[in-house]
Amino acid sequence: MTSTEPVALPLTRQCPYAPPPEHLRLRDEQPVARVRLPSGMTVWALTRHEDIRAMLTDPRFSSDRNRPGFPAFTHDPIPVSLSLLGMDPPEHGPARRAVMGEFTLKRITALRPRIQQIVDERVDALLAGPRPVDLVPALSLPVPSLVTCELLGVPYAEHDFFQSRSATLLSRGVSVQQIQQALGELLSYLDRLIAAKEQEPTDDLLGRQVRRQQEQGPVDHEALVSLAFLLLVAGHETTANMISLGVLALIDHPEDLAVILRDPSRTPDAVEELLRWFTIAELGTSRVALEDVEISGVLIHAGDGVLGLSNTADRDPEVFTDPGSFDIDRGGRHHLAFGYGPHQCLGQHLARLELQIVLDTLFRRIPHLRCTVPVDELPFKNDADIYGLHELPVTW
Repeated sequence: MTSTEPVALPLTRQCPYAPPPEHLRLRDEQPVARVRLPSGMTVWALTRHEDIRAMLTDPRFSSDRNRPGFPAFTHDPIPVSLSLLGMDPPEHGPARRAVMGEFTLKRITALRPRIQQIVDERVDALLAGPRPVDLVPALSLPVPSLVTCELLGVPYAEHDFFQSRSATLLSRGVSVQQIQQALGELLSYLDRLIAAKEQEPTDDLLGRQVRRQQEQGPVDHEALVSLAFLLLVAGHETTANMISLGVLALIDHPEDLAVILRDPSRTPDAVEELLRWFTIAELGTSRVALEDVEISGVLIHAGDGVLGLSNTADRDPEVFTDPGSFDIDRGGRHHLAFGYGPHQCLGQHLARLELQIVLDTLFRRIPHLRCTVPVDELPFKNDADIYGLHELPVTW
């Protein structure tokens, strides 16, 4: 593949367990390539593990989504502040450190009893209810929604509201007007929530951020609304989708499921392989060059957008042996499912813990869980920025 013409790059997965074949072809033949997105925009695509990690740690690439040249996946992208996700140095470091203490391994581990209680209650409801059942609304969504709501201090009674708006924002198949409406409604809700916490700070993540700012000076209300937006949407959408996909993959790989049923200490290995295998939020590794930068001998000019196709990079044979296979013995935590570098996902410890507890508990209590339709007939989220399942009908 030597043409200098941009290659049309599809962003939808045609196989539920693999990146689009066009992405894999680029990795093998032209790992730093000019591509044309479905929006019509031309950007650079990186498909190798080493190149994406280099880009994500290079300060010459910006995370600011509102900069000209930043990759856009729709024809009419809506500017929105994504707090830490779209922030560059020098602002990014202090802002990230201010909230990092909420996501330390020690602090997240302390949540284990409450997460276990939430999962047990949902599995109790599954066992007491009719069969078959759609696991997405019955388990995958409520577990991370409850955990995120309690962590942030958002009333769980509002979860249907923010879940529906989040789904709209992450879909590529809705109109600009629908996205604008969903965004406006969600930001208005969070504006009122933060205002209430400013009047009476609560003992939760957002309340503690309010109190910290009040002690240091004027409260940056808009920044707190933006932070709440990022944590609320990212905190439940990604984990909910990984729960559904993880359950499906283990049902579809009974020999690996048998391993963790015999020895639950292997569940963390299975979680890491699931994260690598699906890499559901790969479009978060987009950047725009602030100056001319060379990657693997290719010159990327200032102002050029760069798209890191991390799902493809997590199938890089230079890094992962037999990368297309699902192998819980792989033992690799160096995947890009949580990104890499200064913007690596804050909530990765929480996501891992939720996945481990859900998979252990669900399959211990319902070891003969099975999907009621073939995998290739399931409604995958091929139209969303975060990959997952719309439905997962199961029985036992």
